[in-house]
Amino acid sequence: METIQSVLDNYFAGWNEGFISKDGDAIKQFMSSKFIGYWAHSNIDEPEVYGYDYDINGVLMQTDDTTKSFEISSITSRKNGLEYLILGKEINLINGTPYCAQCMFIWRKEQQSWKLLREYIELER
Repeated sequence: METIQSVLDNYFAGWNEGFISKDGDAIKQFMSSKFIGYWAHSNIDEPEVYGYDYDINGVLMQTDDTTKSFEISSITSRKNGLEYLILGKEINLINGTPYCAQCMFIWRKEQQSWKLLREYIELER
C-alpha cells in the first residue's frame, strides 16, 4: 500500500516536472474532481478560491527555473485512515529566491487512489 509520504513526494515531483514541461497533467492526476483550494498572502483580505478546473498550465507558464518542495509539520489520520490532514511549509524556489507558504492539505482515498481534496495555502510574505 502506498504511504501518504510517498504520495506527497510524487505530487511535488509532478509539480517539478510540470515546471519544466509546462504541462499540468502529472499534477491533475492527484486532484479529486471535488478539489477546492484557497490561496492568500498578507496584502489581501480574502483568499482566492479555485477548483479542479483551474488553469494549472497557466500557473506553470508564469515562471521558469522553479522548483517546489514541502516540509511536513504534522500528519493526522482521520476517517479510519481514509483521509489525512497534513500541515507543513511549501517552498517555491523561483530563480533562486525562496517563496515560503504555510499549507494544509486534505487527502482522501478515492477508488483506491489518494486524491487531494482541499488545500489552504498562505504565503509567509
